[in-house]
Amino acid sequence: MELRLTDLDRPEGFERLVLAEDASAGLRALICVHSTVLGPAAGGCRMWNYANDAEAIADVMRLARGMTYKNAMAGLGLGGGKSVIIGDARRDKTPAMMRAFGRAVDALKGIYYTAEDVGISPQDMVYAAAETRYAVGLSDASGDPSPWTAEGVFRCLGIGAAHVFGSADLTGRRVLVQGLGHVGLSLAEKLHVAGADLIVTDIHTAALEDTKTRLEATVCAPDEVFDQQMDIFAPCALGGVLNGDSSPKLGARLVCGAANNQLATPGIAEKLRARGITYLPDYVVNAGGIISVASEIHGTGDAWRRERLDGIAGRVAEMLTRATAGNCSTEQIADQMVEQMLREASAA
Repeated sequence: MELRLTDLDRPEGFERLVLAEDASAGLRALICVHSTVLGPAAGGCRMWNYANDAEAIADVMRLARGMTYKNAMAGLGLGGGKSVIIGDARRDKTPAMMRAFGRAVDALKGIYYTAEDVGISPQDMVYAAAETRYAVGLSDASGDPSPWTAEGVFRCLGIGAAHVFGSADLTGRRVLVQGLGHVGLSLAEKLHVAGADLIVTDIHTAALEDTKTRLEATVCAPDEVFDQQMDIFAPCALGGVLNGDSSPKLGARLVCGAANNQLATPGIAEKLRARGITYLPDYVVNAGGIISVASEIHGTGDAWRRERLDGIAGRVAEMLTRATAGNCSTEQIADQMVEQMLREASAA
């Protein structure tokens, strides 16, 4: 079977949901375009071994909507979209699969730009880019976006620390970094240099041993995260980590991390606020990666990227001020800011 694209029922508030299949290449993927009000949709491609199609659809929709909000808050002139490839990235992924995925992206004729995400590397994007000019985040262009994501989170964490603790100085602050992938490890390195007292957790032993030795970090088991004494929690693994069971146990006063969709349900942010815990919305603080990718789309350079990193740090400061004045969560303020941007763009 050659590549086949099937438009699925469009959920309310979304522009397009496409199933892409190519049996000969082993491809079964979903591409979701949430909004192009602010520009062509942009968001990475994730490869994950979903239990079923319904789980994959729910994930790609949530992620696509999140990209609309993230791109808007970062001032990128881009809308929001996302794609997921169903399968085990360590076992199933092949160059032929990625080229077939590139053809699927190309068939959308520029309404969606893709890049790497969980399970997808810059080299995978090179294979996809052989079939489409709408695959970005290439190693010879903007390169690995992880350092930019980590830098953005680190800057926002400093803003949050100044608000919560009265100082951006992280010396002696106990910071738990959950997840030591490219972004989490880079963030941990920055925190170590800043003098933080690191606690780390990951499912891969080698990563834990590295940070324990090199960054003088304390290691905790993944299922013991919420038993730890900490000042700041930095979730850098997969989403949904703060839920009805885990959030009441959290002892940190500040949450700032790179993971997408950290809150399992929208009401968690308000529950954290009621307990005196400041949550910095993930889609704002982790925008460094898409900023790097956007610079490739727009043909700009590092100065443009740094300006946008400064911009997201500024928005975090504004959110904290407004949330304090309004006695509400930063998530509520952030959503209000984005929704106003979208209304103004739609009316223009």
